[in-house]
Amino acid sequence: MSVAFTKEESAETASETLLPDRPISPHPNLVTETGLRSLQSQLQAAREAYEAAQAIDDVNEKRRQSAVPLRDVRYFGERLRTAQLVADPASSDVVAFGSTVTFSRADGRVQTYRIVGEDEADPKQGSISFVAPVAKSLMGKAVGDVVGTGAQEIEILAIR
Repeated sequence: MSVAFTKEESAETASETLLPDRPISPHPNLVTETGLRSLQSQLQAAREAYEAAQAIDDVNEKRRQSAVPLRDVRYFGERLRTAQLVADPASSDVVAFGSTVTFSRADGRVQTYRIVGEDEADPKQGSISFVAPVAKSLMGKAVGDVVGTGAQEIEILAIR
């Protein structure tokens, strides 16, 4: 049925249902095995939420409840389509995608992060994206190497 023949509660209802797509990164979509599984799980959850919204009788409420899941289905579908699975590093000699790196900062803080894909990065949980500035500066470096300048210097303490 055409939207012209449905009762629209307000312009606000229409704007709630026309969400812009989530931005897609211009960087290669590198993922770990865990990241790939997470994308698959998030796509499935978005599909289920969309299907549940389709069962709603009220057309305006159906549109409202479908908007976010539909946007997420498009996003996660595209991220899965472009995903490039990267195996865990074969060596811990140098920092690579998938490495867990412990380093000390000039101010004395010691931090540990795993370098992962953009969609699975969560600094609070100990992972950073491979495109993050600190990750970029660590890639290809070995234990004992110091990267950065002045107060921003970090020294690699361990690589797993």
